[in-house]
Amino acid sequence: MASTIVVTGGSSGVGLAAAKQFAARGDEVVLVGRNPQRLAEAVDQVRQAGGREPASFRADFESFAEVRALADQLLAGYQRIDVLANNAGGMVGEYRRTTDGYEATVQGNHLAPFLLTKLLLPRLDGARVVNTASRAHMQGRPDPADLAGEQRKYNSWQAYGASKAANILFTAEAARRWPQVTSVSFHPGVVRTNFGTGRLTRFFYKYAPFLVTPEKAGELLVWLATAPAAELENGGYYVGHQLTRPAPHARDPQLAAQLWEASEKAAG
Repeated sequence: MASTIVVTGGSSGVGLAAAKQFAARGDEVVLVGRNPQRLAEAVDQVRQAGGREPASFRADFESFAEVRALADQLLAGYQRIDVLANNAGGMVGEYRRTTDGYEATVQGNHLAPFLLTKLLLPRLDGARVVNTASRAHMQGRPDPADLAGEQRKYNSWQAYGASKAANILFTAEAARRWPQVTSVSFHPGVVRTNFGTGRLTRFFYKYAPFLVTPEKAGELLVWLATAPAAELENGGYYVGHQLTRPAPHARDPQLAAQLWEASEKAAG
């Protein structure tokens, strides 16, 4: 039976590659993206891969209002969501606060998917949540007491790393609080995409010789979304097909609980 699979960040990179693979399996794919033109192009590619038109929704994860509107549309349109792939995210080059008052990296990469998952929980009973994290989590630790950050202390790689550690902490805490949902996070590899900010970083992510293709990373996302639950560790972090211990701060249950409470407060 076909599954209903929501892929955020589905208009490019890993998300689009996975969406095409889900469509080729016969699943009902729901794409979420920020850029209308890229989203329309992604719809065409997913249709070609699977033979039917995927649903698509536009939302900017730097706005809680847009995340709430997205959740309302998904709740109205689907009685069940089998997989929520929280794949949207990126790196912000310079310090920026969102209209909601939080540092843009932590909001886009963690707070927004946290909010979306909570709002969609009524449709996720017995479902799978797959959160795209990164080995970059080793470079940053989220501070639950300060999700707004400070311009004078801002470092884009540390902010990105902290947001990816937040993805792993959220996954583990979700497994504790929502046992009815199987939650996993993963490092997709260093993927050949338009990731990053600045010419040097973008050049690296397009041309470095050892990069993983989006298709290969997409295969890993699809495996985590479709493998029997008994084969996965609820709350686990995966590198390739291997369950892996994240950095100490990213497996600290006290920090995970504090971050959860702070995220609930931040996202309202």
